[in-house]
Amino acid sequence: MAENISILGSTGSIGTQTLEVVREIGGLNVCAITANNNIDLLEKQIREFKPELAAVMDENKAAELKERVKDCNVAVLGGMEGLIEAATYKKSDTVVTSVVGNIGILPTFEAIKAGKNIALANKETLVSAGELIINAVKENGVKIYPVDSEHSAIFQSLQGNKGNKIRRILLTASGGPFRGKTREELKNVKASDALNHPTWHMGKKVTIDSSTLMNKGLEVIEAKWLFDVPVEDIEVLIHPQSVMHSAVEYEDGAVIAEMGEPDMRVPIQYALTYPKRVKNSFPKIDFAKHASMTFQKPDMDTFKCLGLAYKAVGIGGTMPAAMNGANETAVKAFLDGKIGFLDIADIIEKTMNSYNVKYNYTVEDLLNADKWARNAALDFIINK
Repeated sequence: MAENISILGSTGSIGTQTLEVVREIGGLNVCAITANNNIDLLEKQIREFKPELAAVMDENKAAELKERVKDCNVAVLGGMEGLIEAATYKKSDTVVTSVVGNIGILPTFEAIKAGKNIALANKETLVSAGELIINAVKENGVKIYPVDSEHSAIFQSLQGNKGNKIRRILLTASGGPFRGKTREELKNVKASDALNHPTWHMGKKVTIDSSTLMNKGLEVIEAKWLFDVPVEDIEVLIHPQSVMHSAVEYEDGAVIAEMGEPDMRVPIQYALTYPKRVKNSFPKIDFAKHASMTFQKPDMDTFKCLGLAYKAVGIGGTMPAAMNGANETAVKAFLDGKIGFLDIADIIEKTMNSYNVKYNYTVEDLLNADKWARNAALDFIINK
């Protein structure tokens, strides 16, 4: 069970819910927190949770925050250096990595090398750098505790079954706001439509990824590395009710699943209290109110991003990092109204088709792949 934590991305969706868990269960000391540029909320968090270190990626905002909280006993740093300082802070035993995107790779690496356990909410870290991250975890004797609801469900379904062979992982998806729509119906949807998720409350980028099914593709890759399962043994199921958060089928045909209300605070809490389960006041599921649970295969012809993720991990090397960089660029362009919804997958596919994969890669190679893919995707967007 964690005692002292750092939270990378404390002002985002997962970060704020992590702090809700801290308030709820007590016994957790927040040593360090970081934000991208939301210093208004970060200041409030500093005053409430009294961390010893705070970092802001925007260095100008960091300087402003430092002035604002000079009456507090907190060191304020800026940029990637500040993010890494928070990730490796000497008093922390566990780092909650809830920043969005490939920006999480370097601080996660440094945290692992510093002997910190990782409560992982930044899926891009494993998507882009899975092999390097897992090797670093083994070398440094630390643990990764998944925060994503689906990966937490798989992790929980594996408890008590060490040595039993897995037949397949069943990774559930709500289907997002456009479940059942045709490509024709999706031609003119707006970002506001895609952000209207029927089940989960998440940040903008993750919500768009959910609507394209790229989020599920990223989770397939993440599951491969977290649970050492061949990607062909990971099956995505559309489950609109979001009651069964994911499941494991063993070779004897038995399926063990984790179920509950769609509430991210529960997997966050389990990542921080593992192996203990701690009482909380979060809503509990009433199965009598769920008339049915339905499951169906995903439409990978309409929602091409899921297939692109399977393709990227199949190719391997630096391709997943390139795919992820292209996706982040395309999602931002969609949110900014520069491209249509269906263009997201097309831009990712064009970028992947133009990319020369590198194997036997380093962290620097991954960052270069990400940079190349972002620039290539931007060119496709401009010349669309």
